[in-house]
Amino acid sequence: MQKLLMTGIAAGVFGMIAAQASAAVPSPDRTFAMKAASGGLAEIQAAQLAQQQGSSPQVKQFAERMITDHTQANNDLQQIAQQENIDLPTQPTQQDMSGMQHLRGMKGSAFDRGYAQEEVRDHQQDVALFRQEAASGKDQALKAYAQKTLPTLQQHLQLAQAMNATSK
Repeated sequence: MQKLLMTGIAAGVFGMIAAQASAAVPSPDRTFAMKAASGGLAEIQAAQLAQQQGSSPQVKQFAERMITDHTQANNDLQQIAQQENIDLPTQPTQQDMSGMQHLRGMKGSAFDRGYAQEEVRDHQQDVALFRQEAASGKDQALKAYAQKTLPTLQQHLQLAQAMNATSK
């Protein structure tokens, strides 16, 4: 009976510590982590679609880089989330997937143009989101993650803009 009581107390204390750790991450930082995770997942799915339906070597190469870079960024974010006790989404939100929905029916050069336009739009939003967190985030781990990831996203934006200019 005493062992059961001690186990219950230990579980309760652990639960309180976990709840405090979770509450310790300010809401704007938590929102950033959720948006970053969802956006990264959507980028990977869009890039996989681009590898299947795109026709341009530039689009396929860009898509390959998106898969590599966003997978790494998502893995880095997942490690922080585990330490910070944040449950990240495992699928992109409908909002993050909305841009990709119209691409599903396209193939070839039409797909390439649509994908390039979508990637410019997505990365403009990503850069703004990460810039905001890098500048004013309160959670040091998430702020450092945003600062580390921001230059890569800025490169993605430049590549997407170049791809968009050549796919018209």
